[in-house]
Amino acid sequence: MITTEFAPGSPCWLDLGTPDVRAAAAFYGTVLGWDYESMGESEDFEGGMFRKDGKIVAGLGKLTEEGARPAWMLYFSVTDADATTEAVQQKGGTVRVAPMDLDDWGRMAQYSDPLGGQFAVWQPGTTKGVDLVDQPGSLSWTELYTSDATAAKEFYGGLFGWQFSDMPLPGGGGTYTLITPAGLPEERMHGGLMELGKENLSLANGRPYWHPVFAVENCDATVAKVTENGGSVQMGPEDAEGVGRLAVCLDPANADFVVLTPAES
Repeated sequence: MITTEFAPGSPCWLDLGTPDVRAAAAFYGTVLGWDYESMGESEDFEGGMFRKDGKIVAGLGKLTEEGARPAWMLYFSVTDADATTEAVQQKGGTVRVAPMDLDDWGRMAQYSDPLGGQFAVWQPGTTKGVDLVDQPGSLSWTELYTSDATAAKEFYGGLFGWQFSDMPLPGGGGTYTLITPAGLPEERMHGGLMELGKENLSLANGRPYWHPVFAVENCDATVAKVTENGGSVQMGPEDAEGVGRLAVCLDPANADFVVLTPAES
């Protein structure tokens, strides 16, 4: 489970880059019950925060990078963004955004892993991360689709000290790798990674990609809202034994995310 303790290497923040901020705010407001709080609009910037019941659950910003696809960016907590940046480069990754301070909130950087999967880190200042996780309408899991699970485990394991455990998928569907922050028990696992052929990674032109999983009270009802409001469904809704009922969705700009109604414990 994801918590707001934000141990090093655990997911702590996420934001959406999209070509139409207002359309995205309306879509997620309807689908996930989020309220959008604008932080301003100008030629150089447009964006703000999503809140659920008054608590910050994600960020939203206008996509400005040429050629970039609309997507969610996941941030992992680190104690030293500059040292992490050096480690990324040493391990064959690429620095997309060099470490930079965001007022006194914290210090961030964005990268690509050696196969092209994009992710980011957050060194907390006054802000440790989002306010709400593991509740309906908030981040409950993170997931990486990659063309090389072994390489991904080597890179991210070396970078964050993540612990991995493999489990077979039903019906001979391959292997799913569970991710737990360094030194924490399995109940604190925060995500998974799965190997797919490049032909199944068409959203990112064959490159790996991370996406968020949002907890919802009713997966089928949420999926209906997705399709009614211009989004689409890549997979599901379907039941995953011991996990819950889930669906892989795309918003109207084709940013991918998963909705999950957890299985009753």
